[in-house]
Amino acid sequence: MIHQSAIIHPGAQLGTGVQVGAYSIIGEYVEIGDNTTIGPHVVISGRTRIGRDNHIFQFCSLGEAPQDKKYGGEPTLLEIGDRNTIREFCTFNIGTAQDAGITRVGDDNWIMAYVHVAHDCQVGNRTIFANNAQLAGHVHVDDWAILGGFTGVHQFCRIGTHTMTAAGTVLVQDIPPYVMAAGNTASPYGINAEGLKRRGFSAEALLALKRAYRTLYKSGLMLEEARAKLEQEVAAHPEIQPLIDFLAASKRGIIR
Repeated sequence: MIHQSAIIHPGAQLGTGVQVGAYSIIGEYVEIGDNTTIGPHVVISGRTRIGRDNHIFQFCSLGEAPQDKKYGGEPTLLEIGDRNTIREFCTFNIGTAQDAGITRVGDDNWIMAYVHVAHDCQVGNRTIFANNAQLAGHVHVDDWAILGGFTGVHQFCRIGTHTMTAAGTVLVQDIPPYVMAAGNTASPYGINAEGLKRRGFSAEALLALKRAYRTLYKSGLMLEEARAKLEQEVAAHPEIQPLIDFLAASKRGIIR
């Protein structure tokens, strides 16, 4: 299961059924869970923990030092969950002492070629990152988000649950849950209705979210006024609550 040309440090911890391809390098502080497949020419370094049943394709670099001039060699971490697919030429960096000290990628994510996840990013579960999606440092991506190819995300932005961006989108502010975005810089383009249908949202829930979108973006209300109106509707439509919580926590402001 380990190719004879692979270089694995004696201190690395590999679970049962792990496969490592030709010319891959596994560093001293790396932990890899059961049944994970590492392709050829992969470098996994730093204090990196990878869960079980992942498939990491050739030429990826995981756990390398962050591209941050403030980084001084602190023992920060990269943590990747279970059942992720990480395609060719992806780069994930460890965290920095200026944040939580850990970069996290959750479970069941589908990450296509040339994706960059910078230091201190927090990526949830069941996301899809198309080719060349790029996250700057400290970005948070919530569950079920979909980033189109060549989407670029400014540092400290947050991407809400069930969102979707078009190819070539540039984000310099937060995307609220359920919203589709496109453009440079990004503008909102309605609710991700098709994605929500596929995930089992009812017709009633979709209608409530479309009304919430109109309240937020089409009513002419100031942001605090829109939030107050949404709070009046959440008892009848609890699926609005993630939107309200997101607006309350946003620090960079939302795309408008």
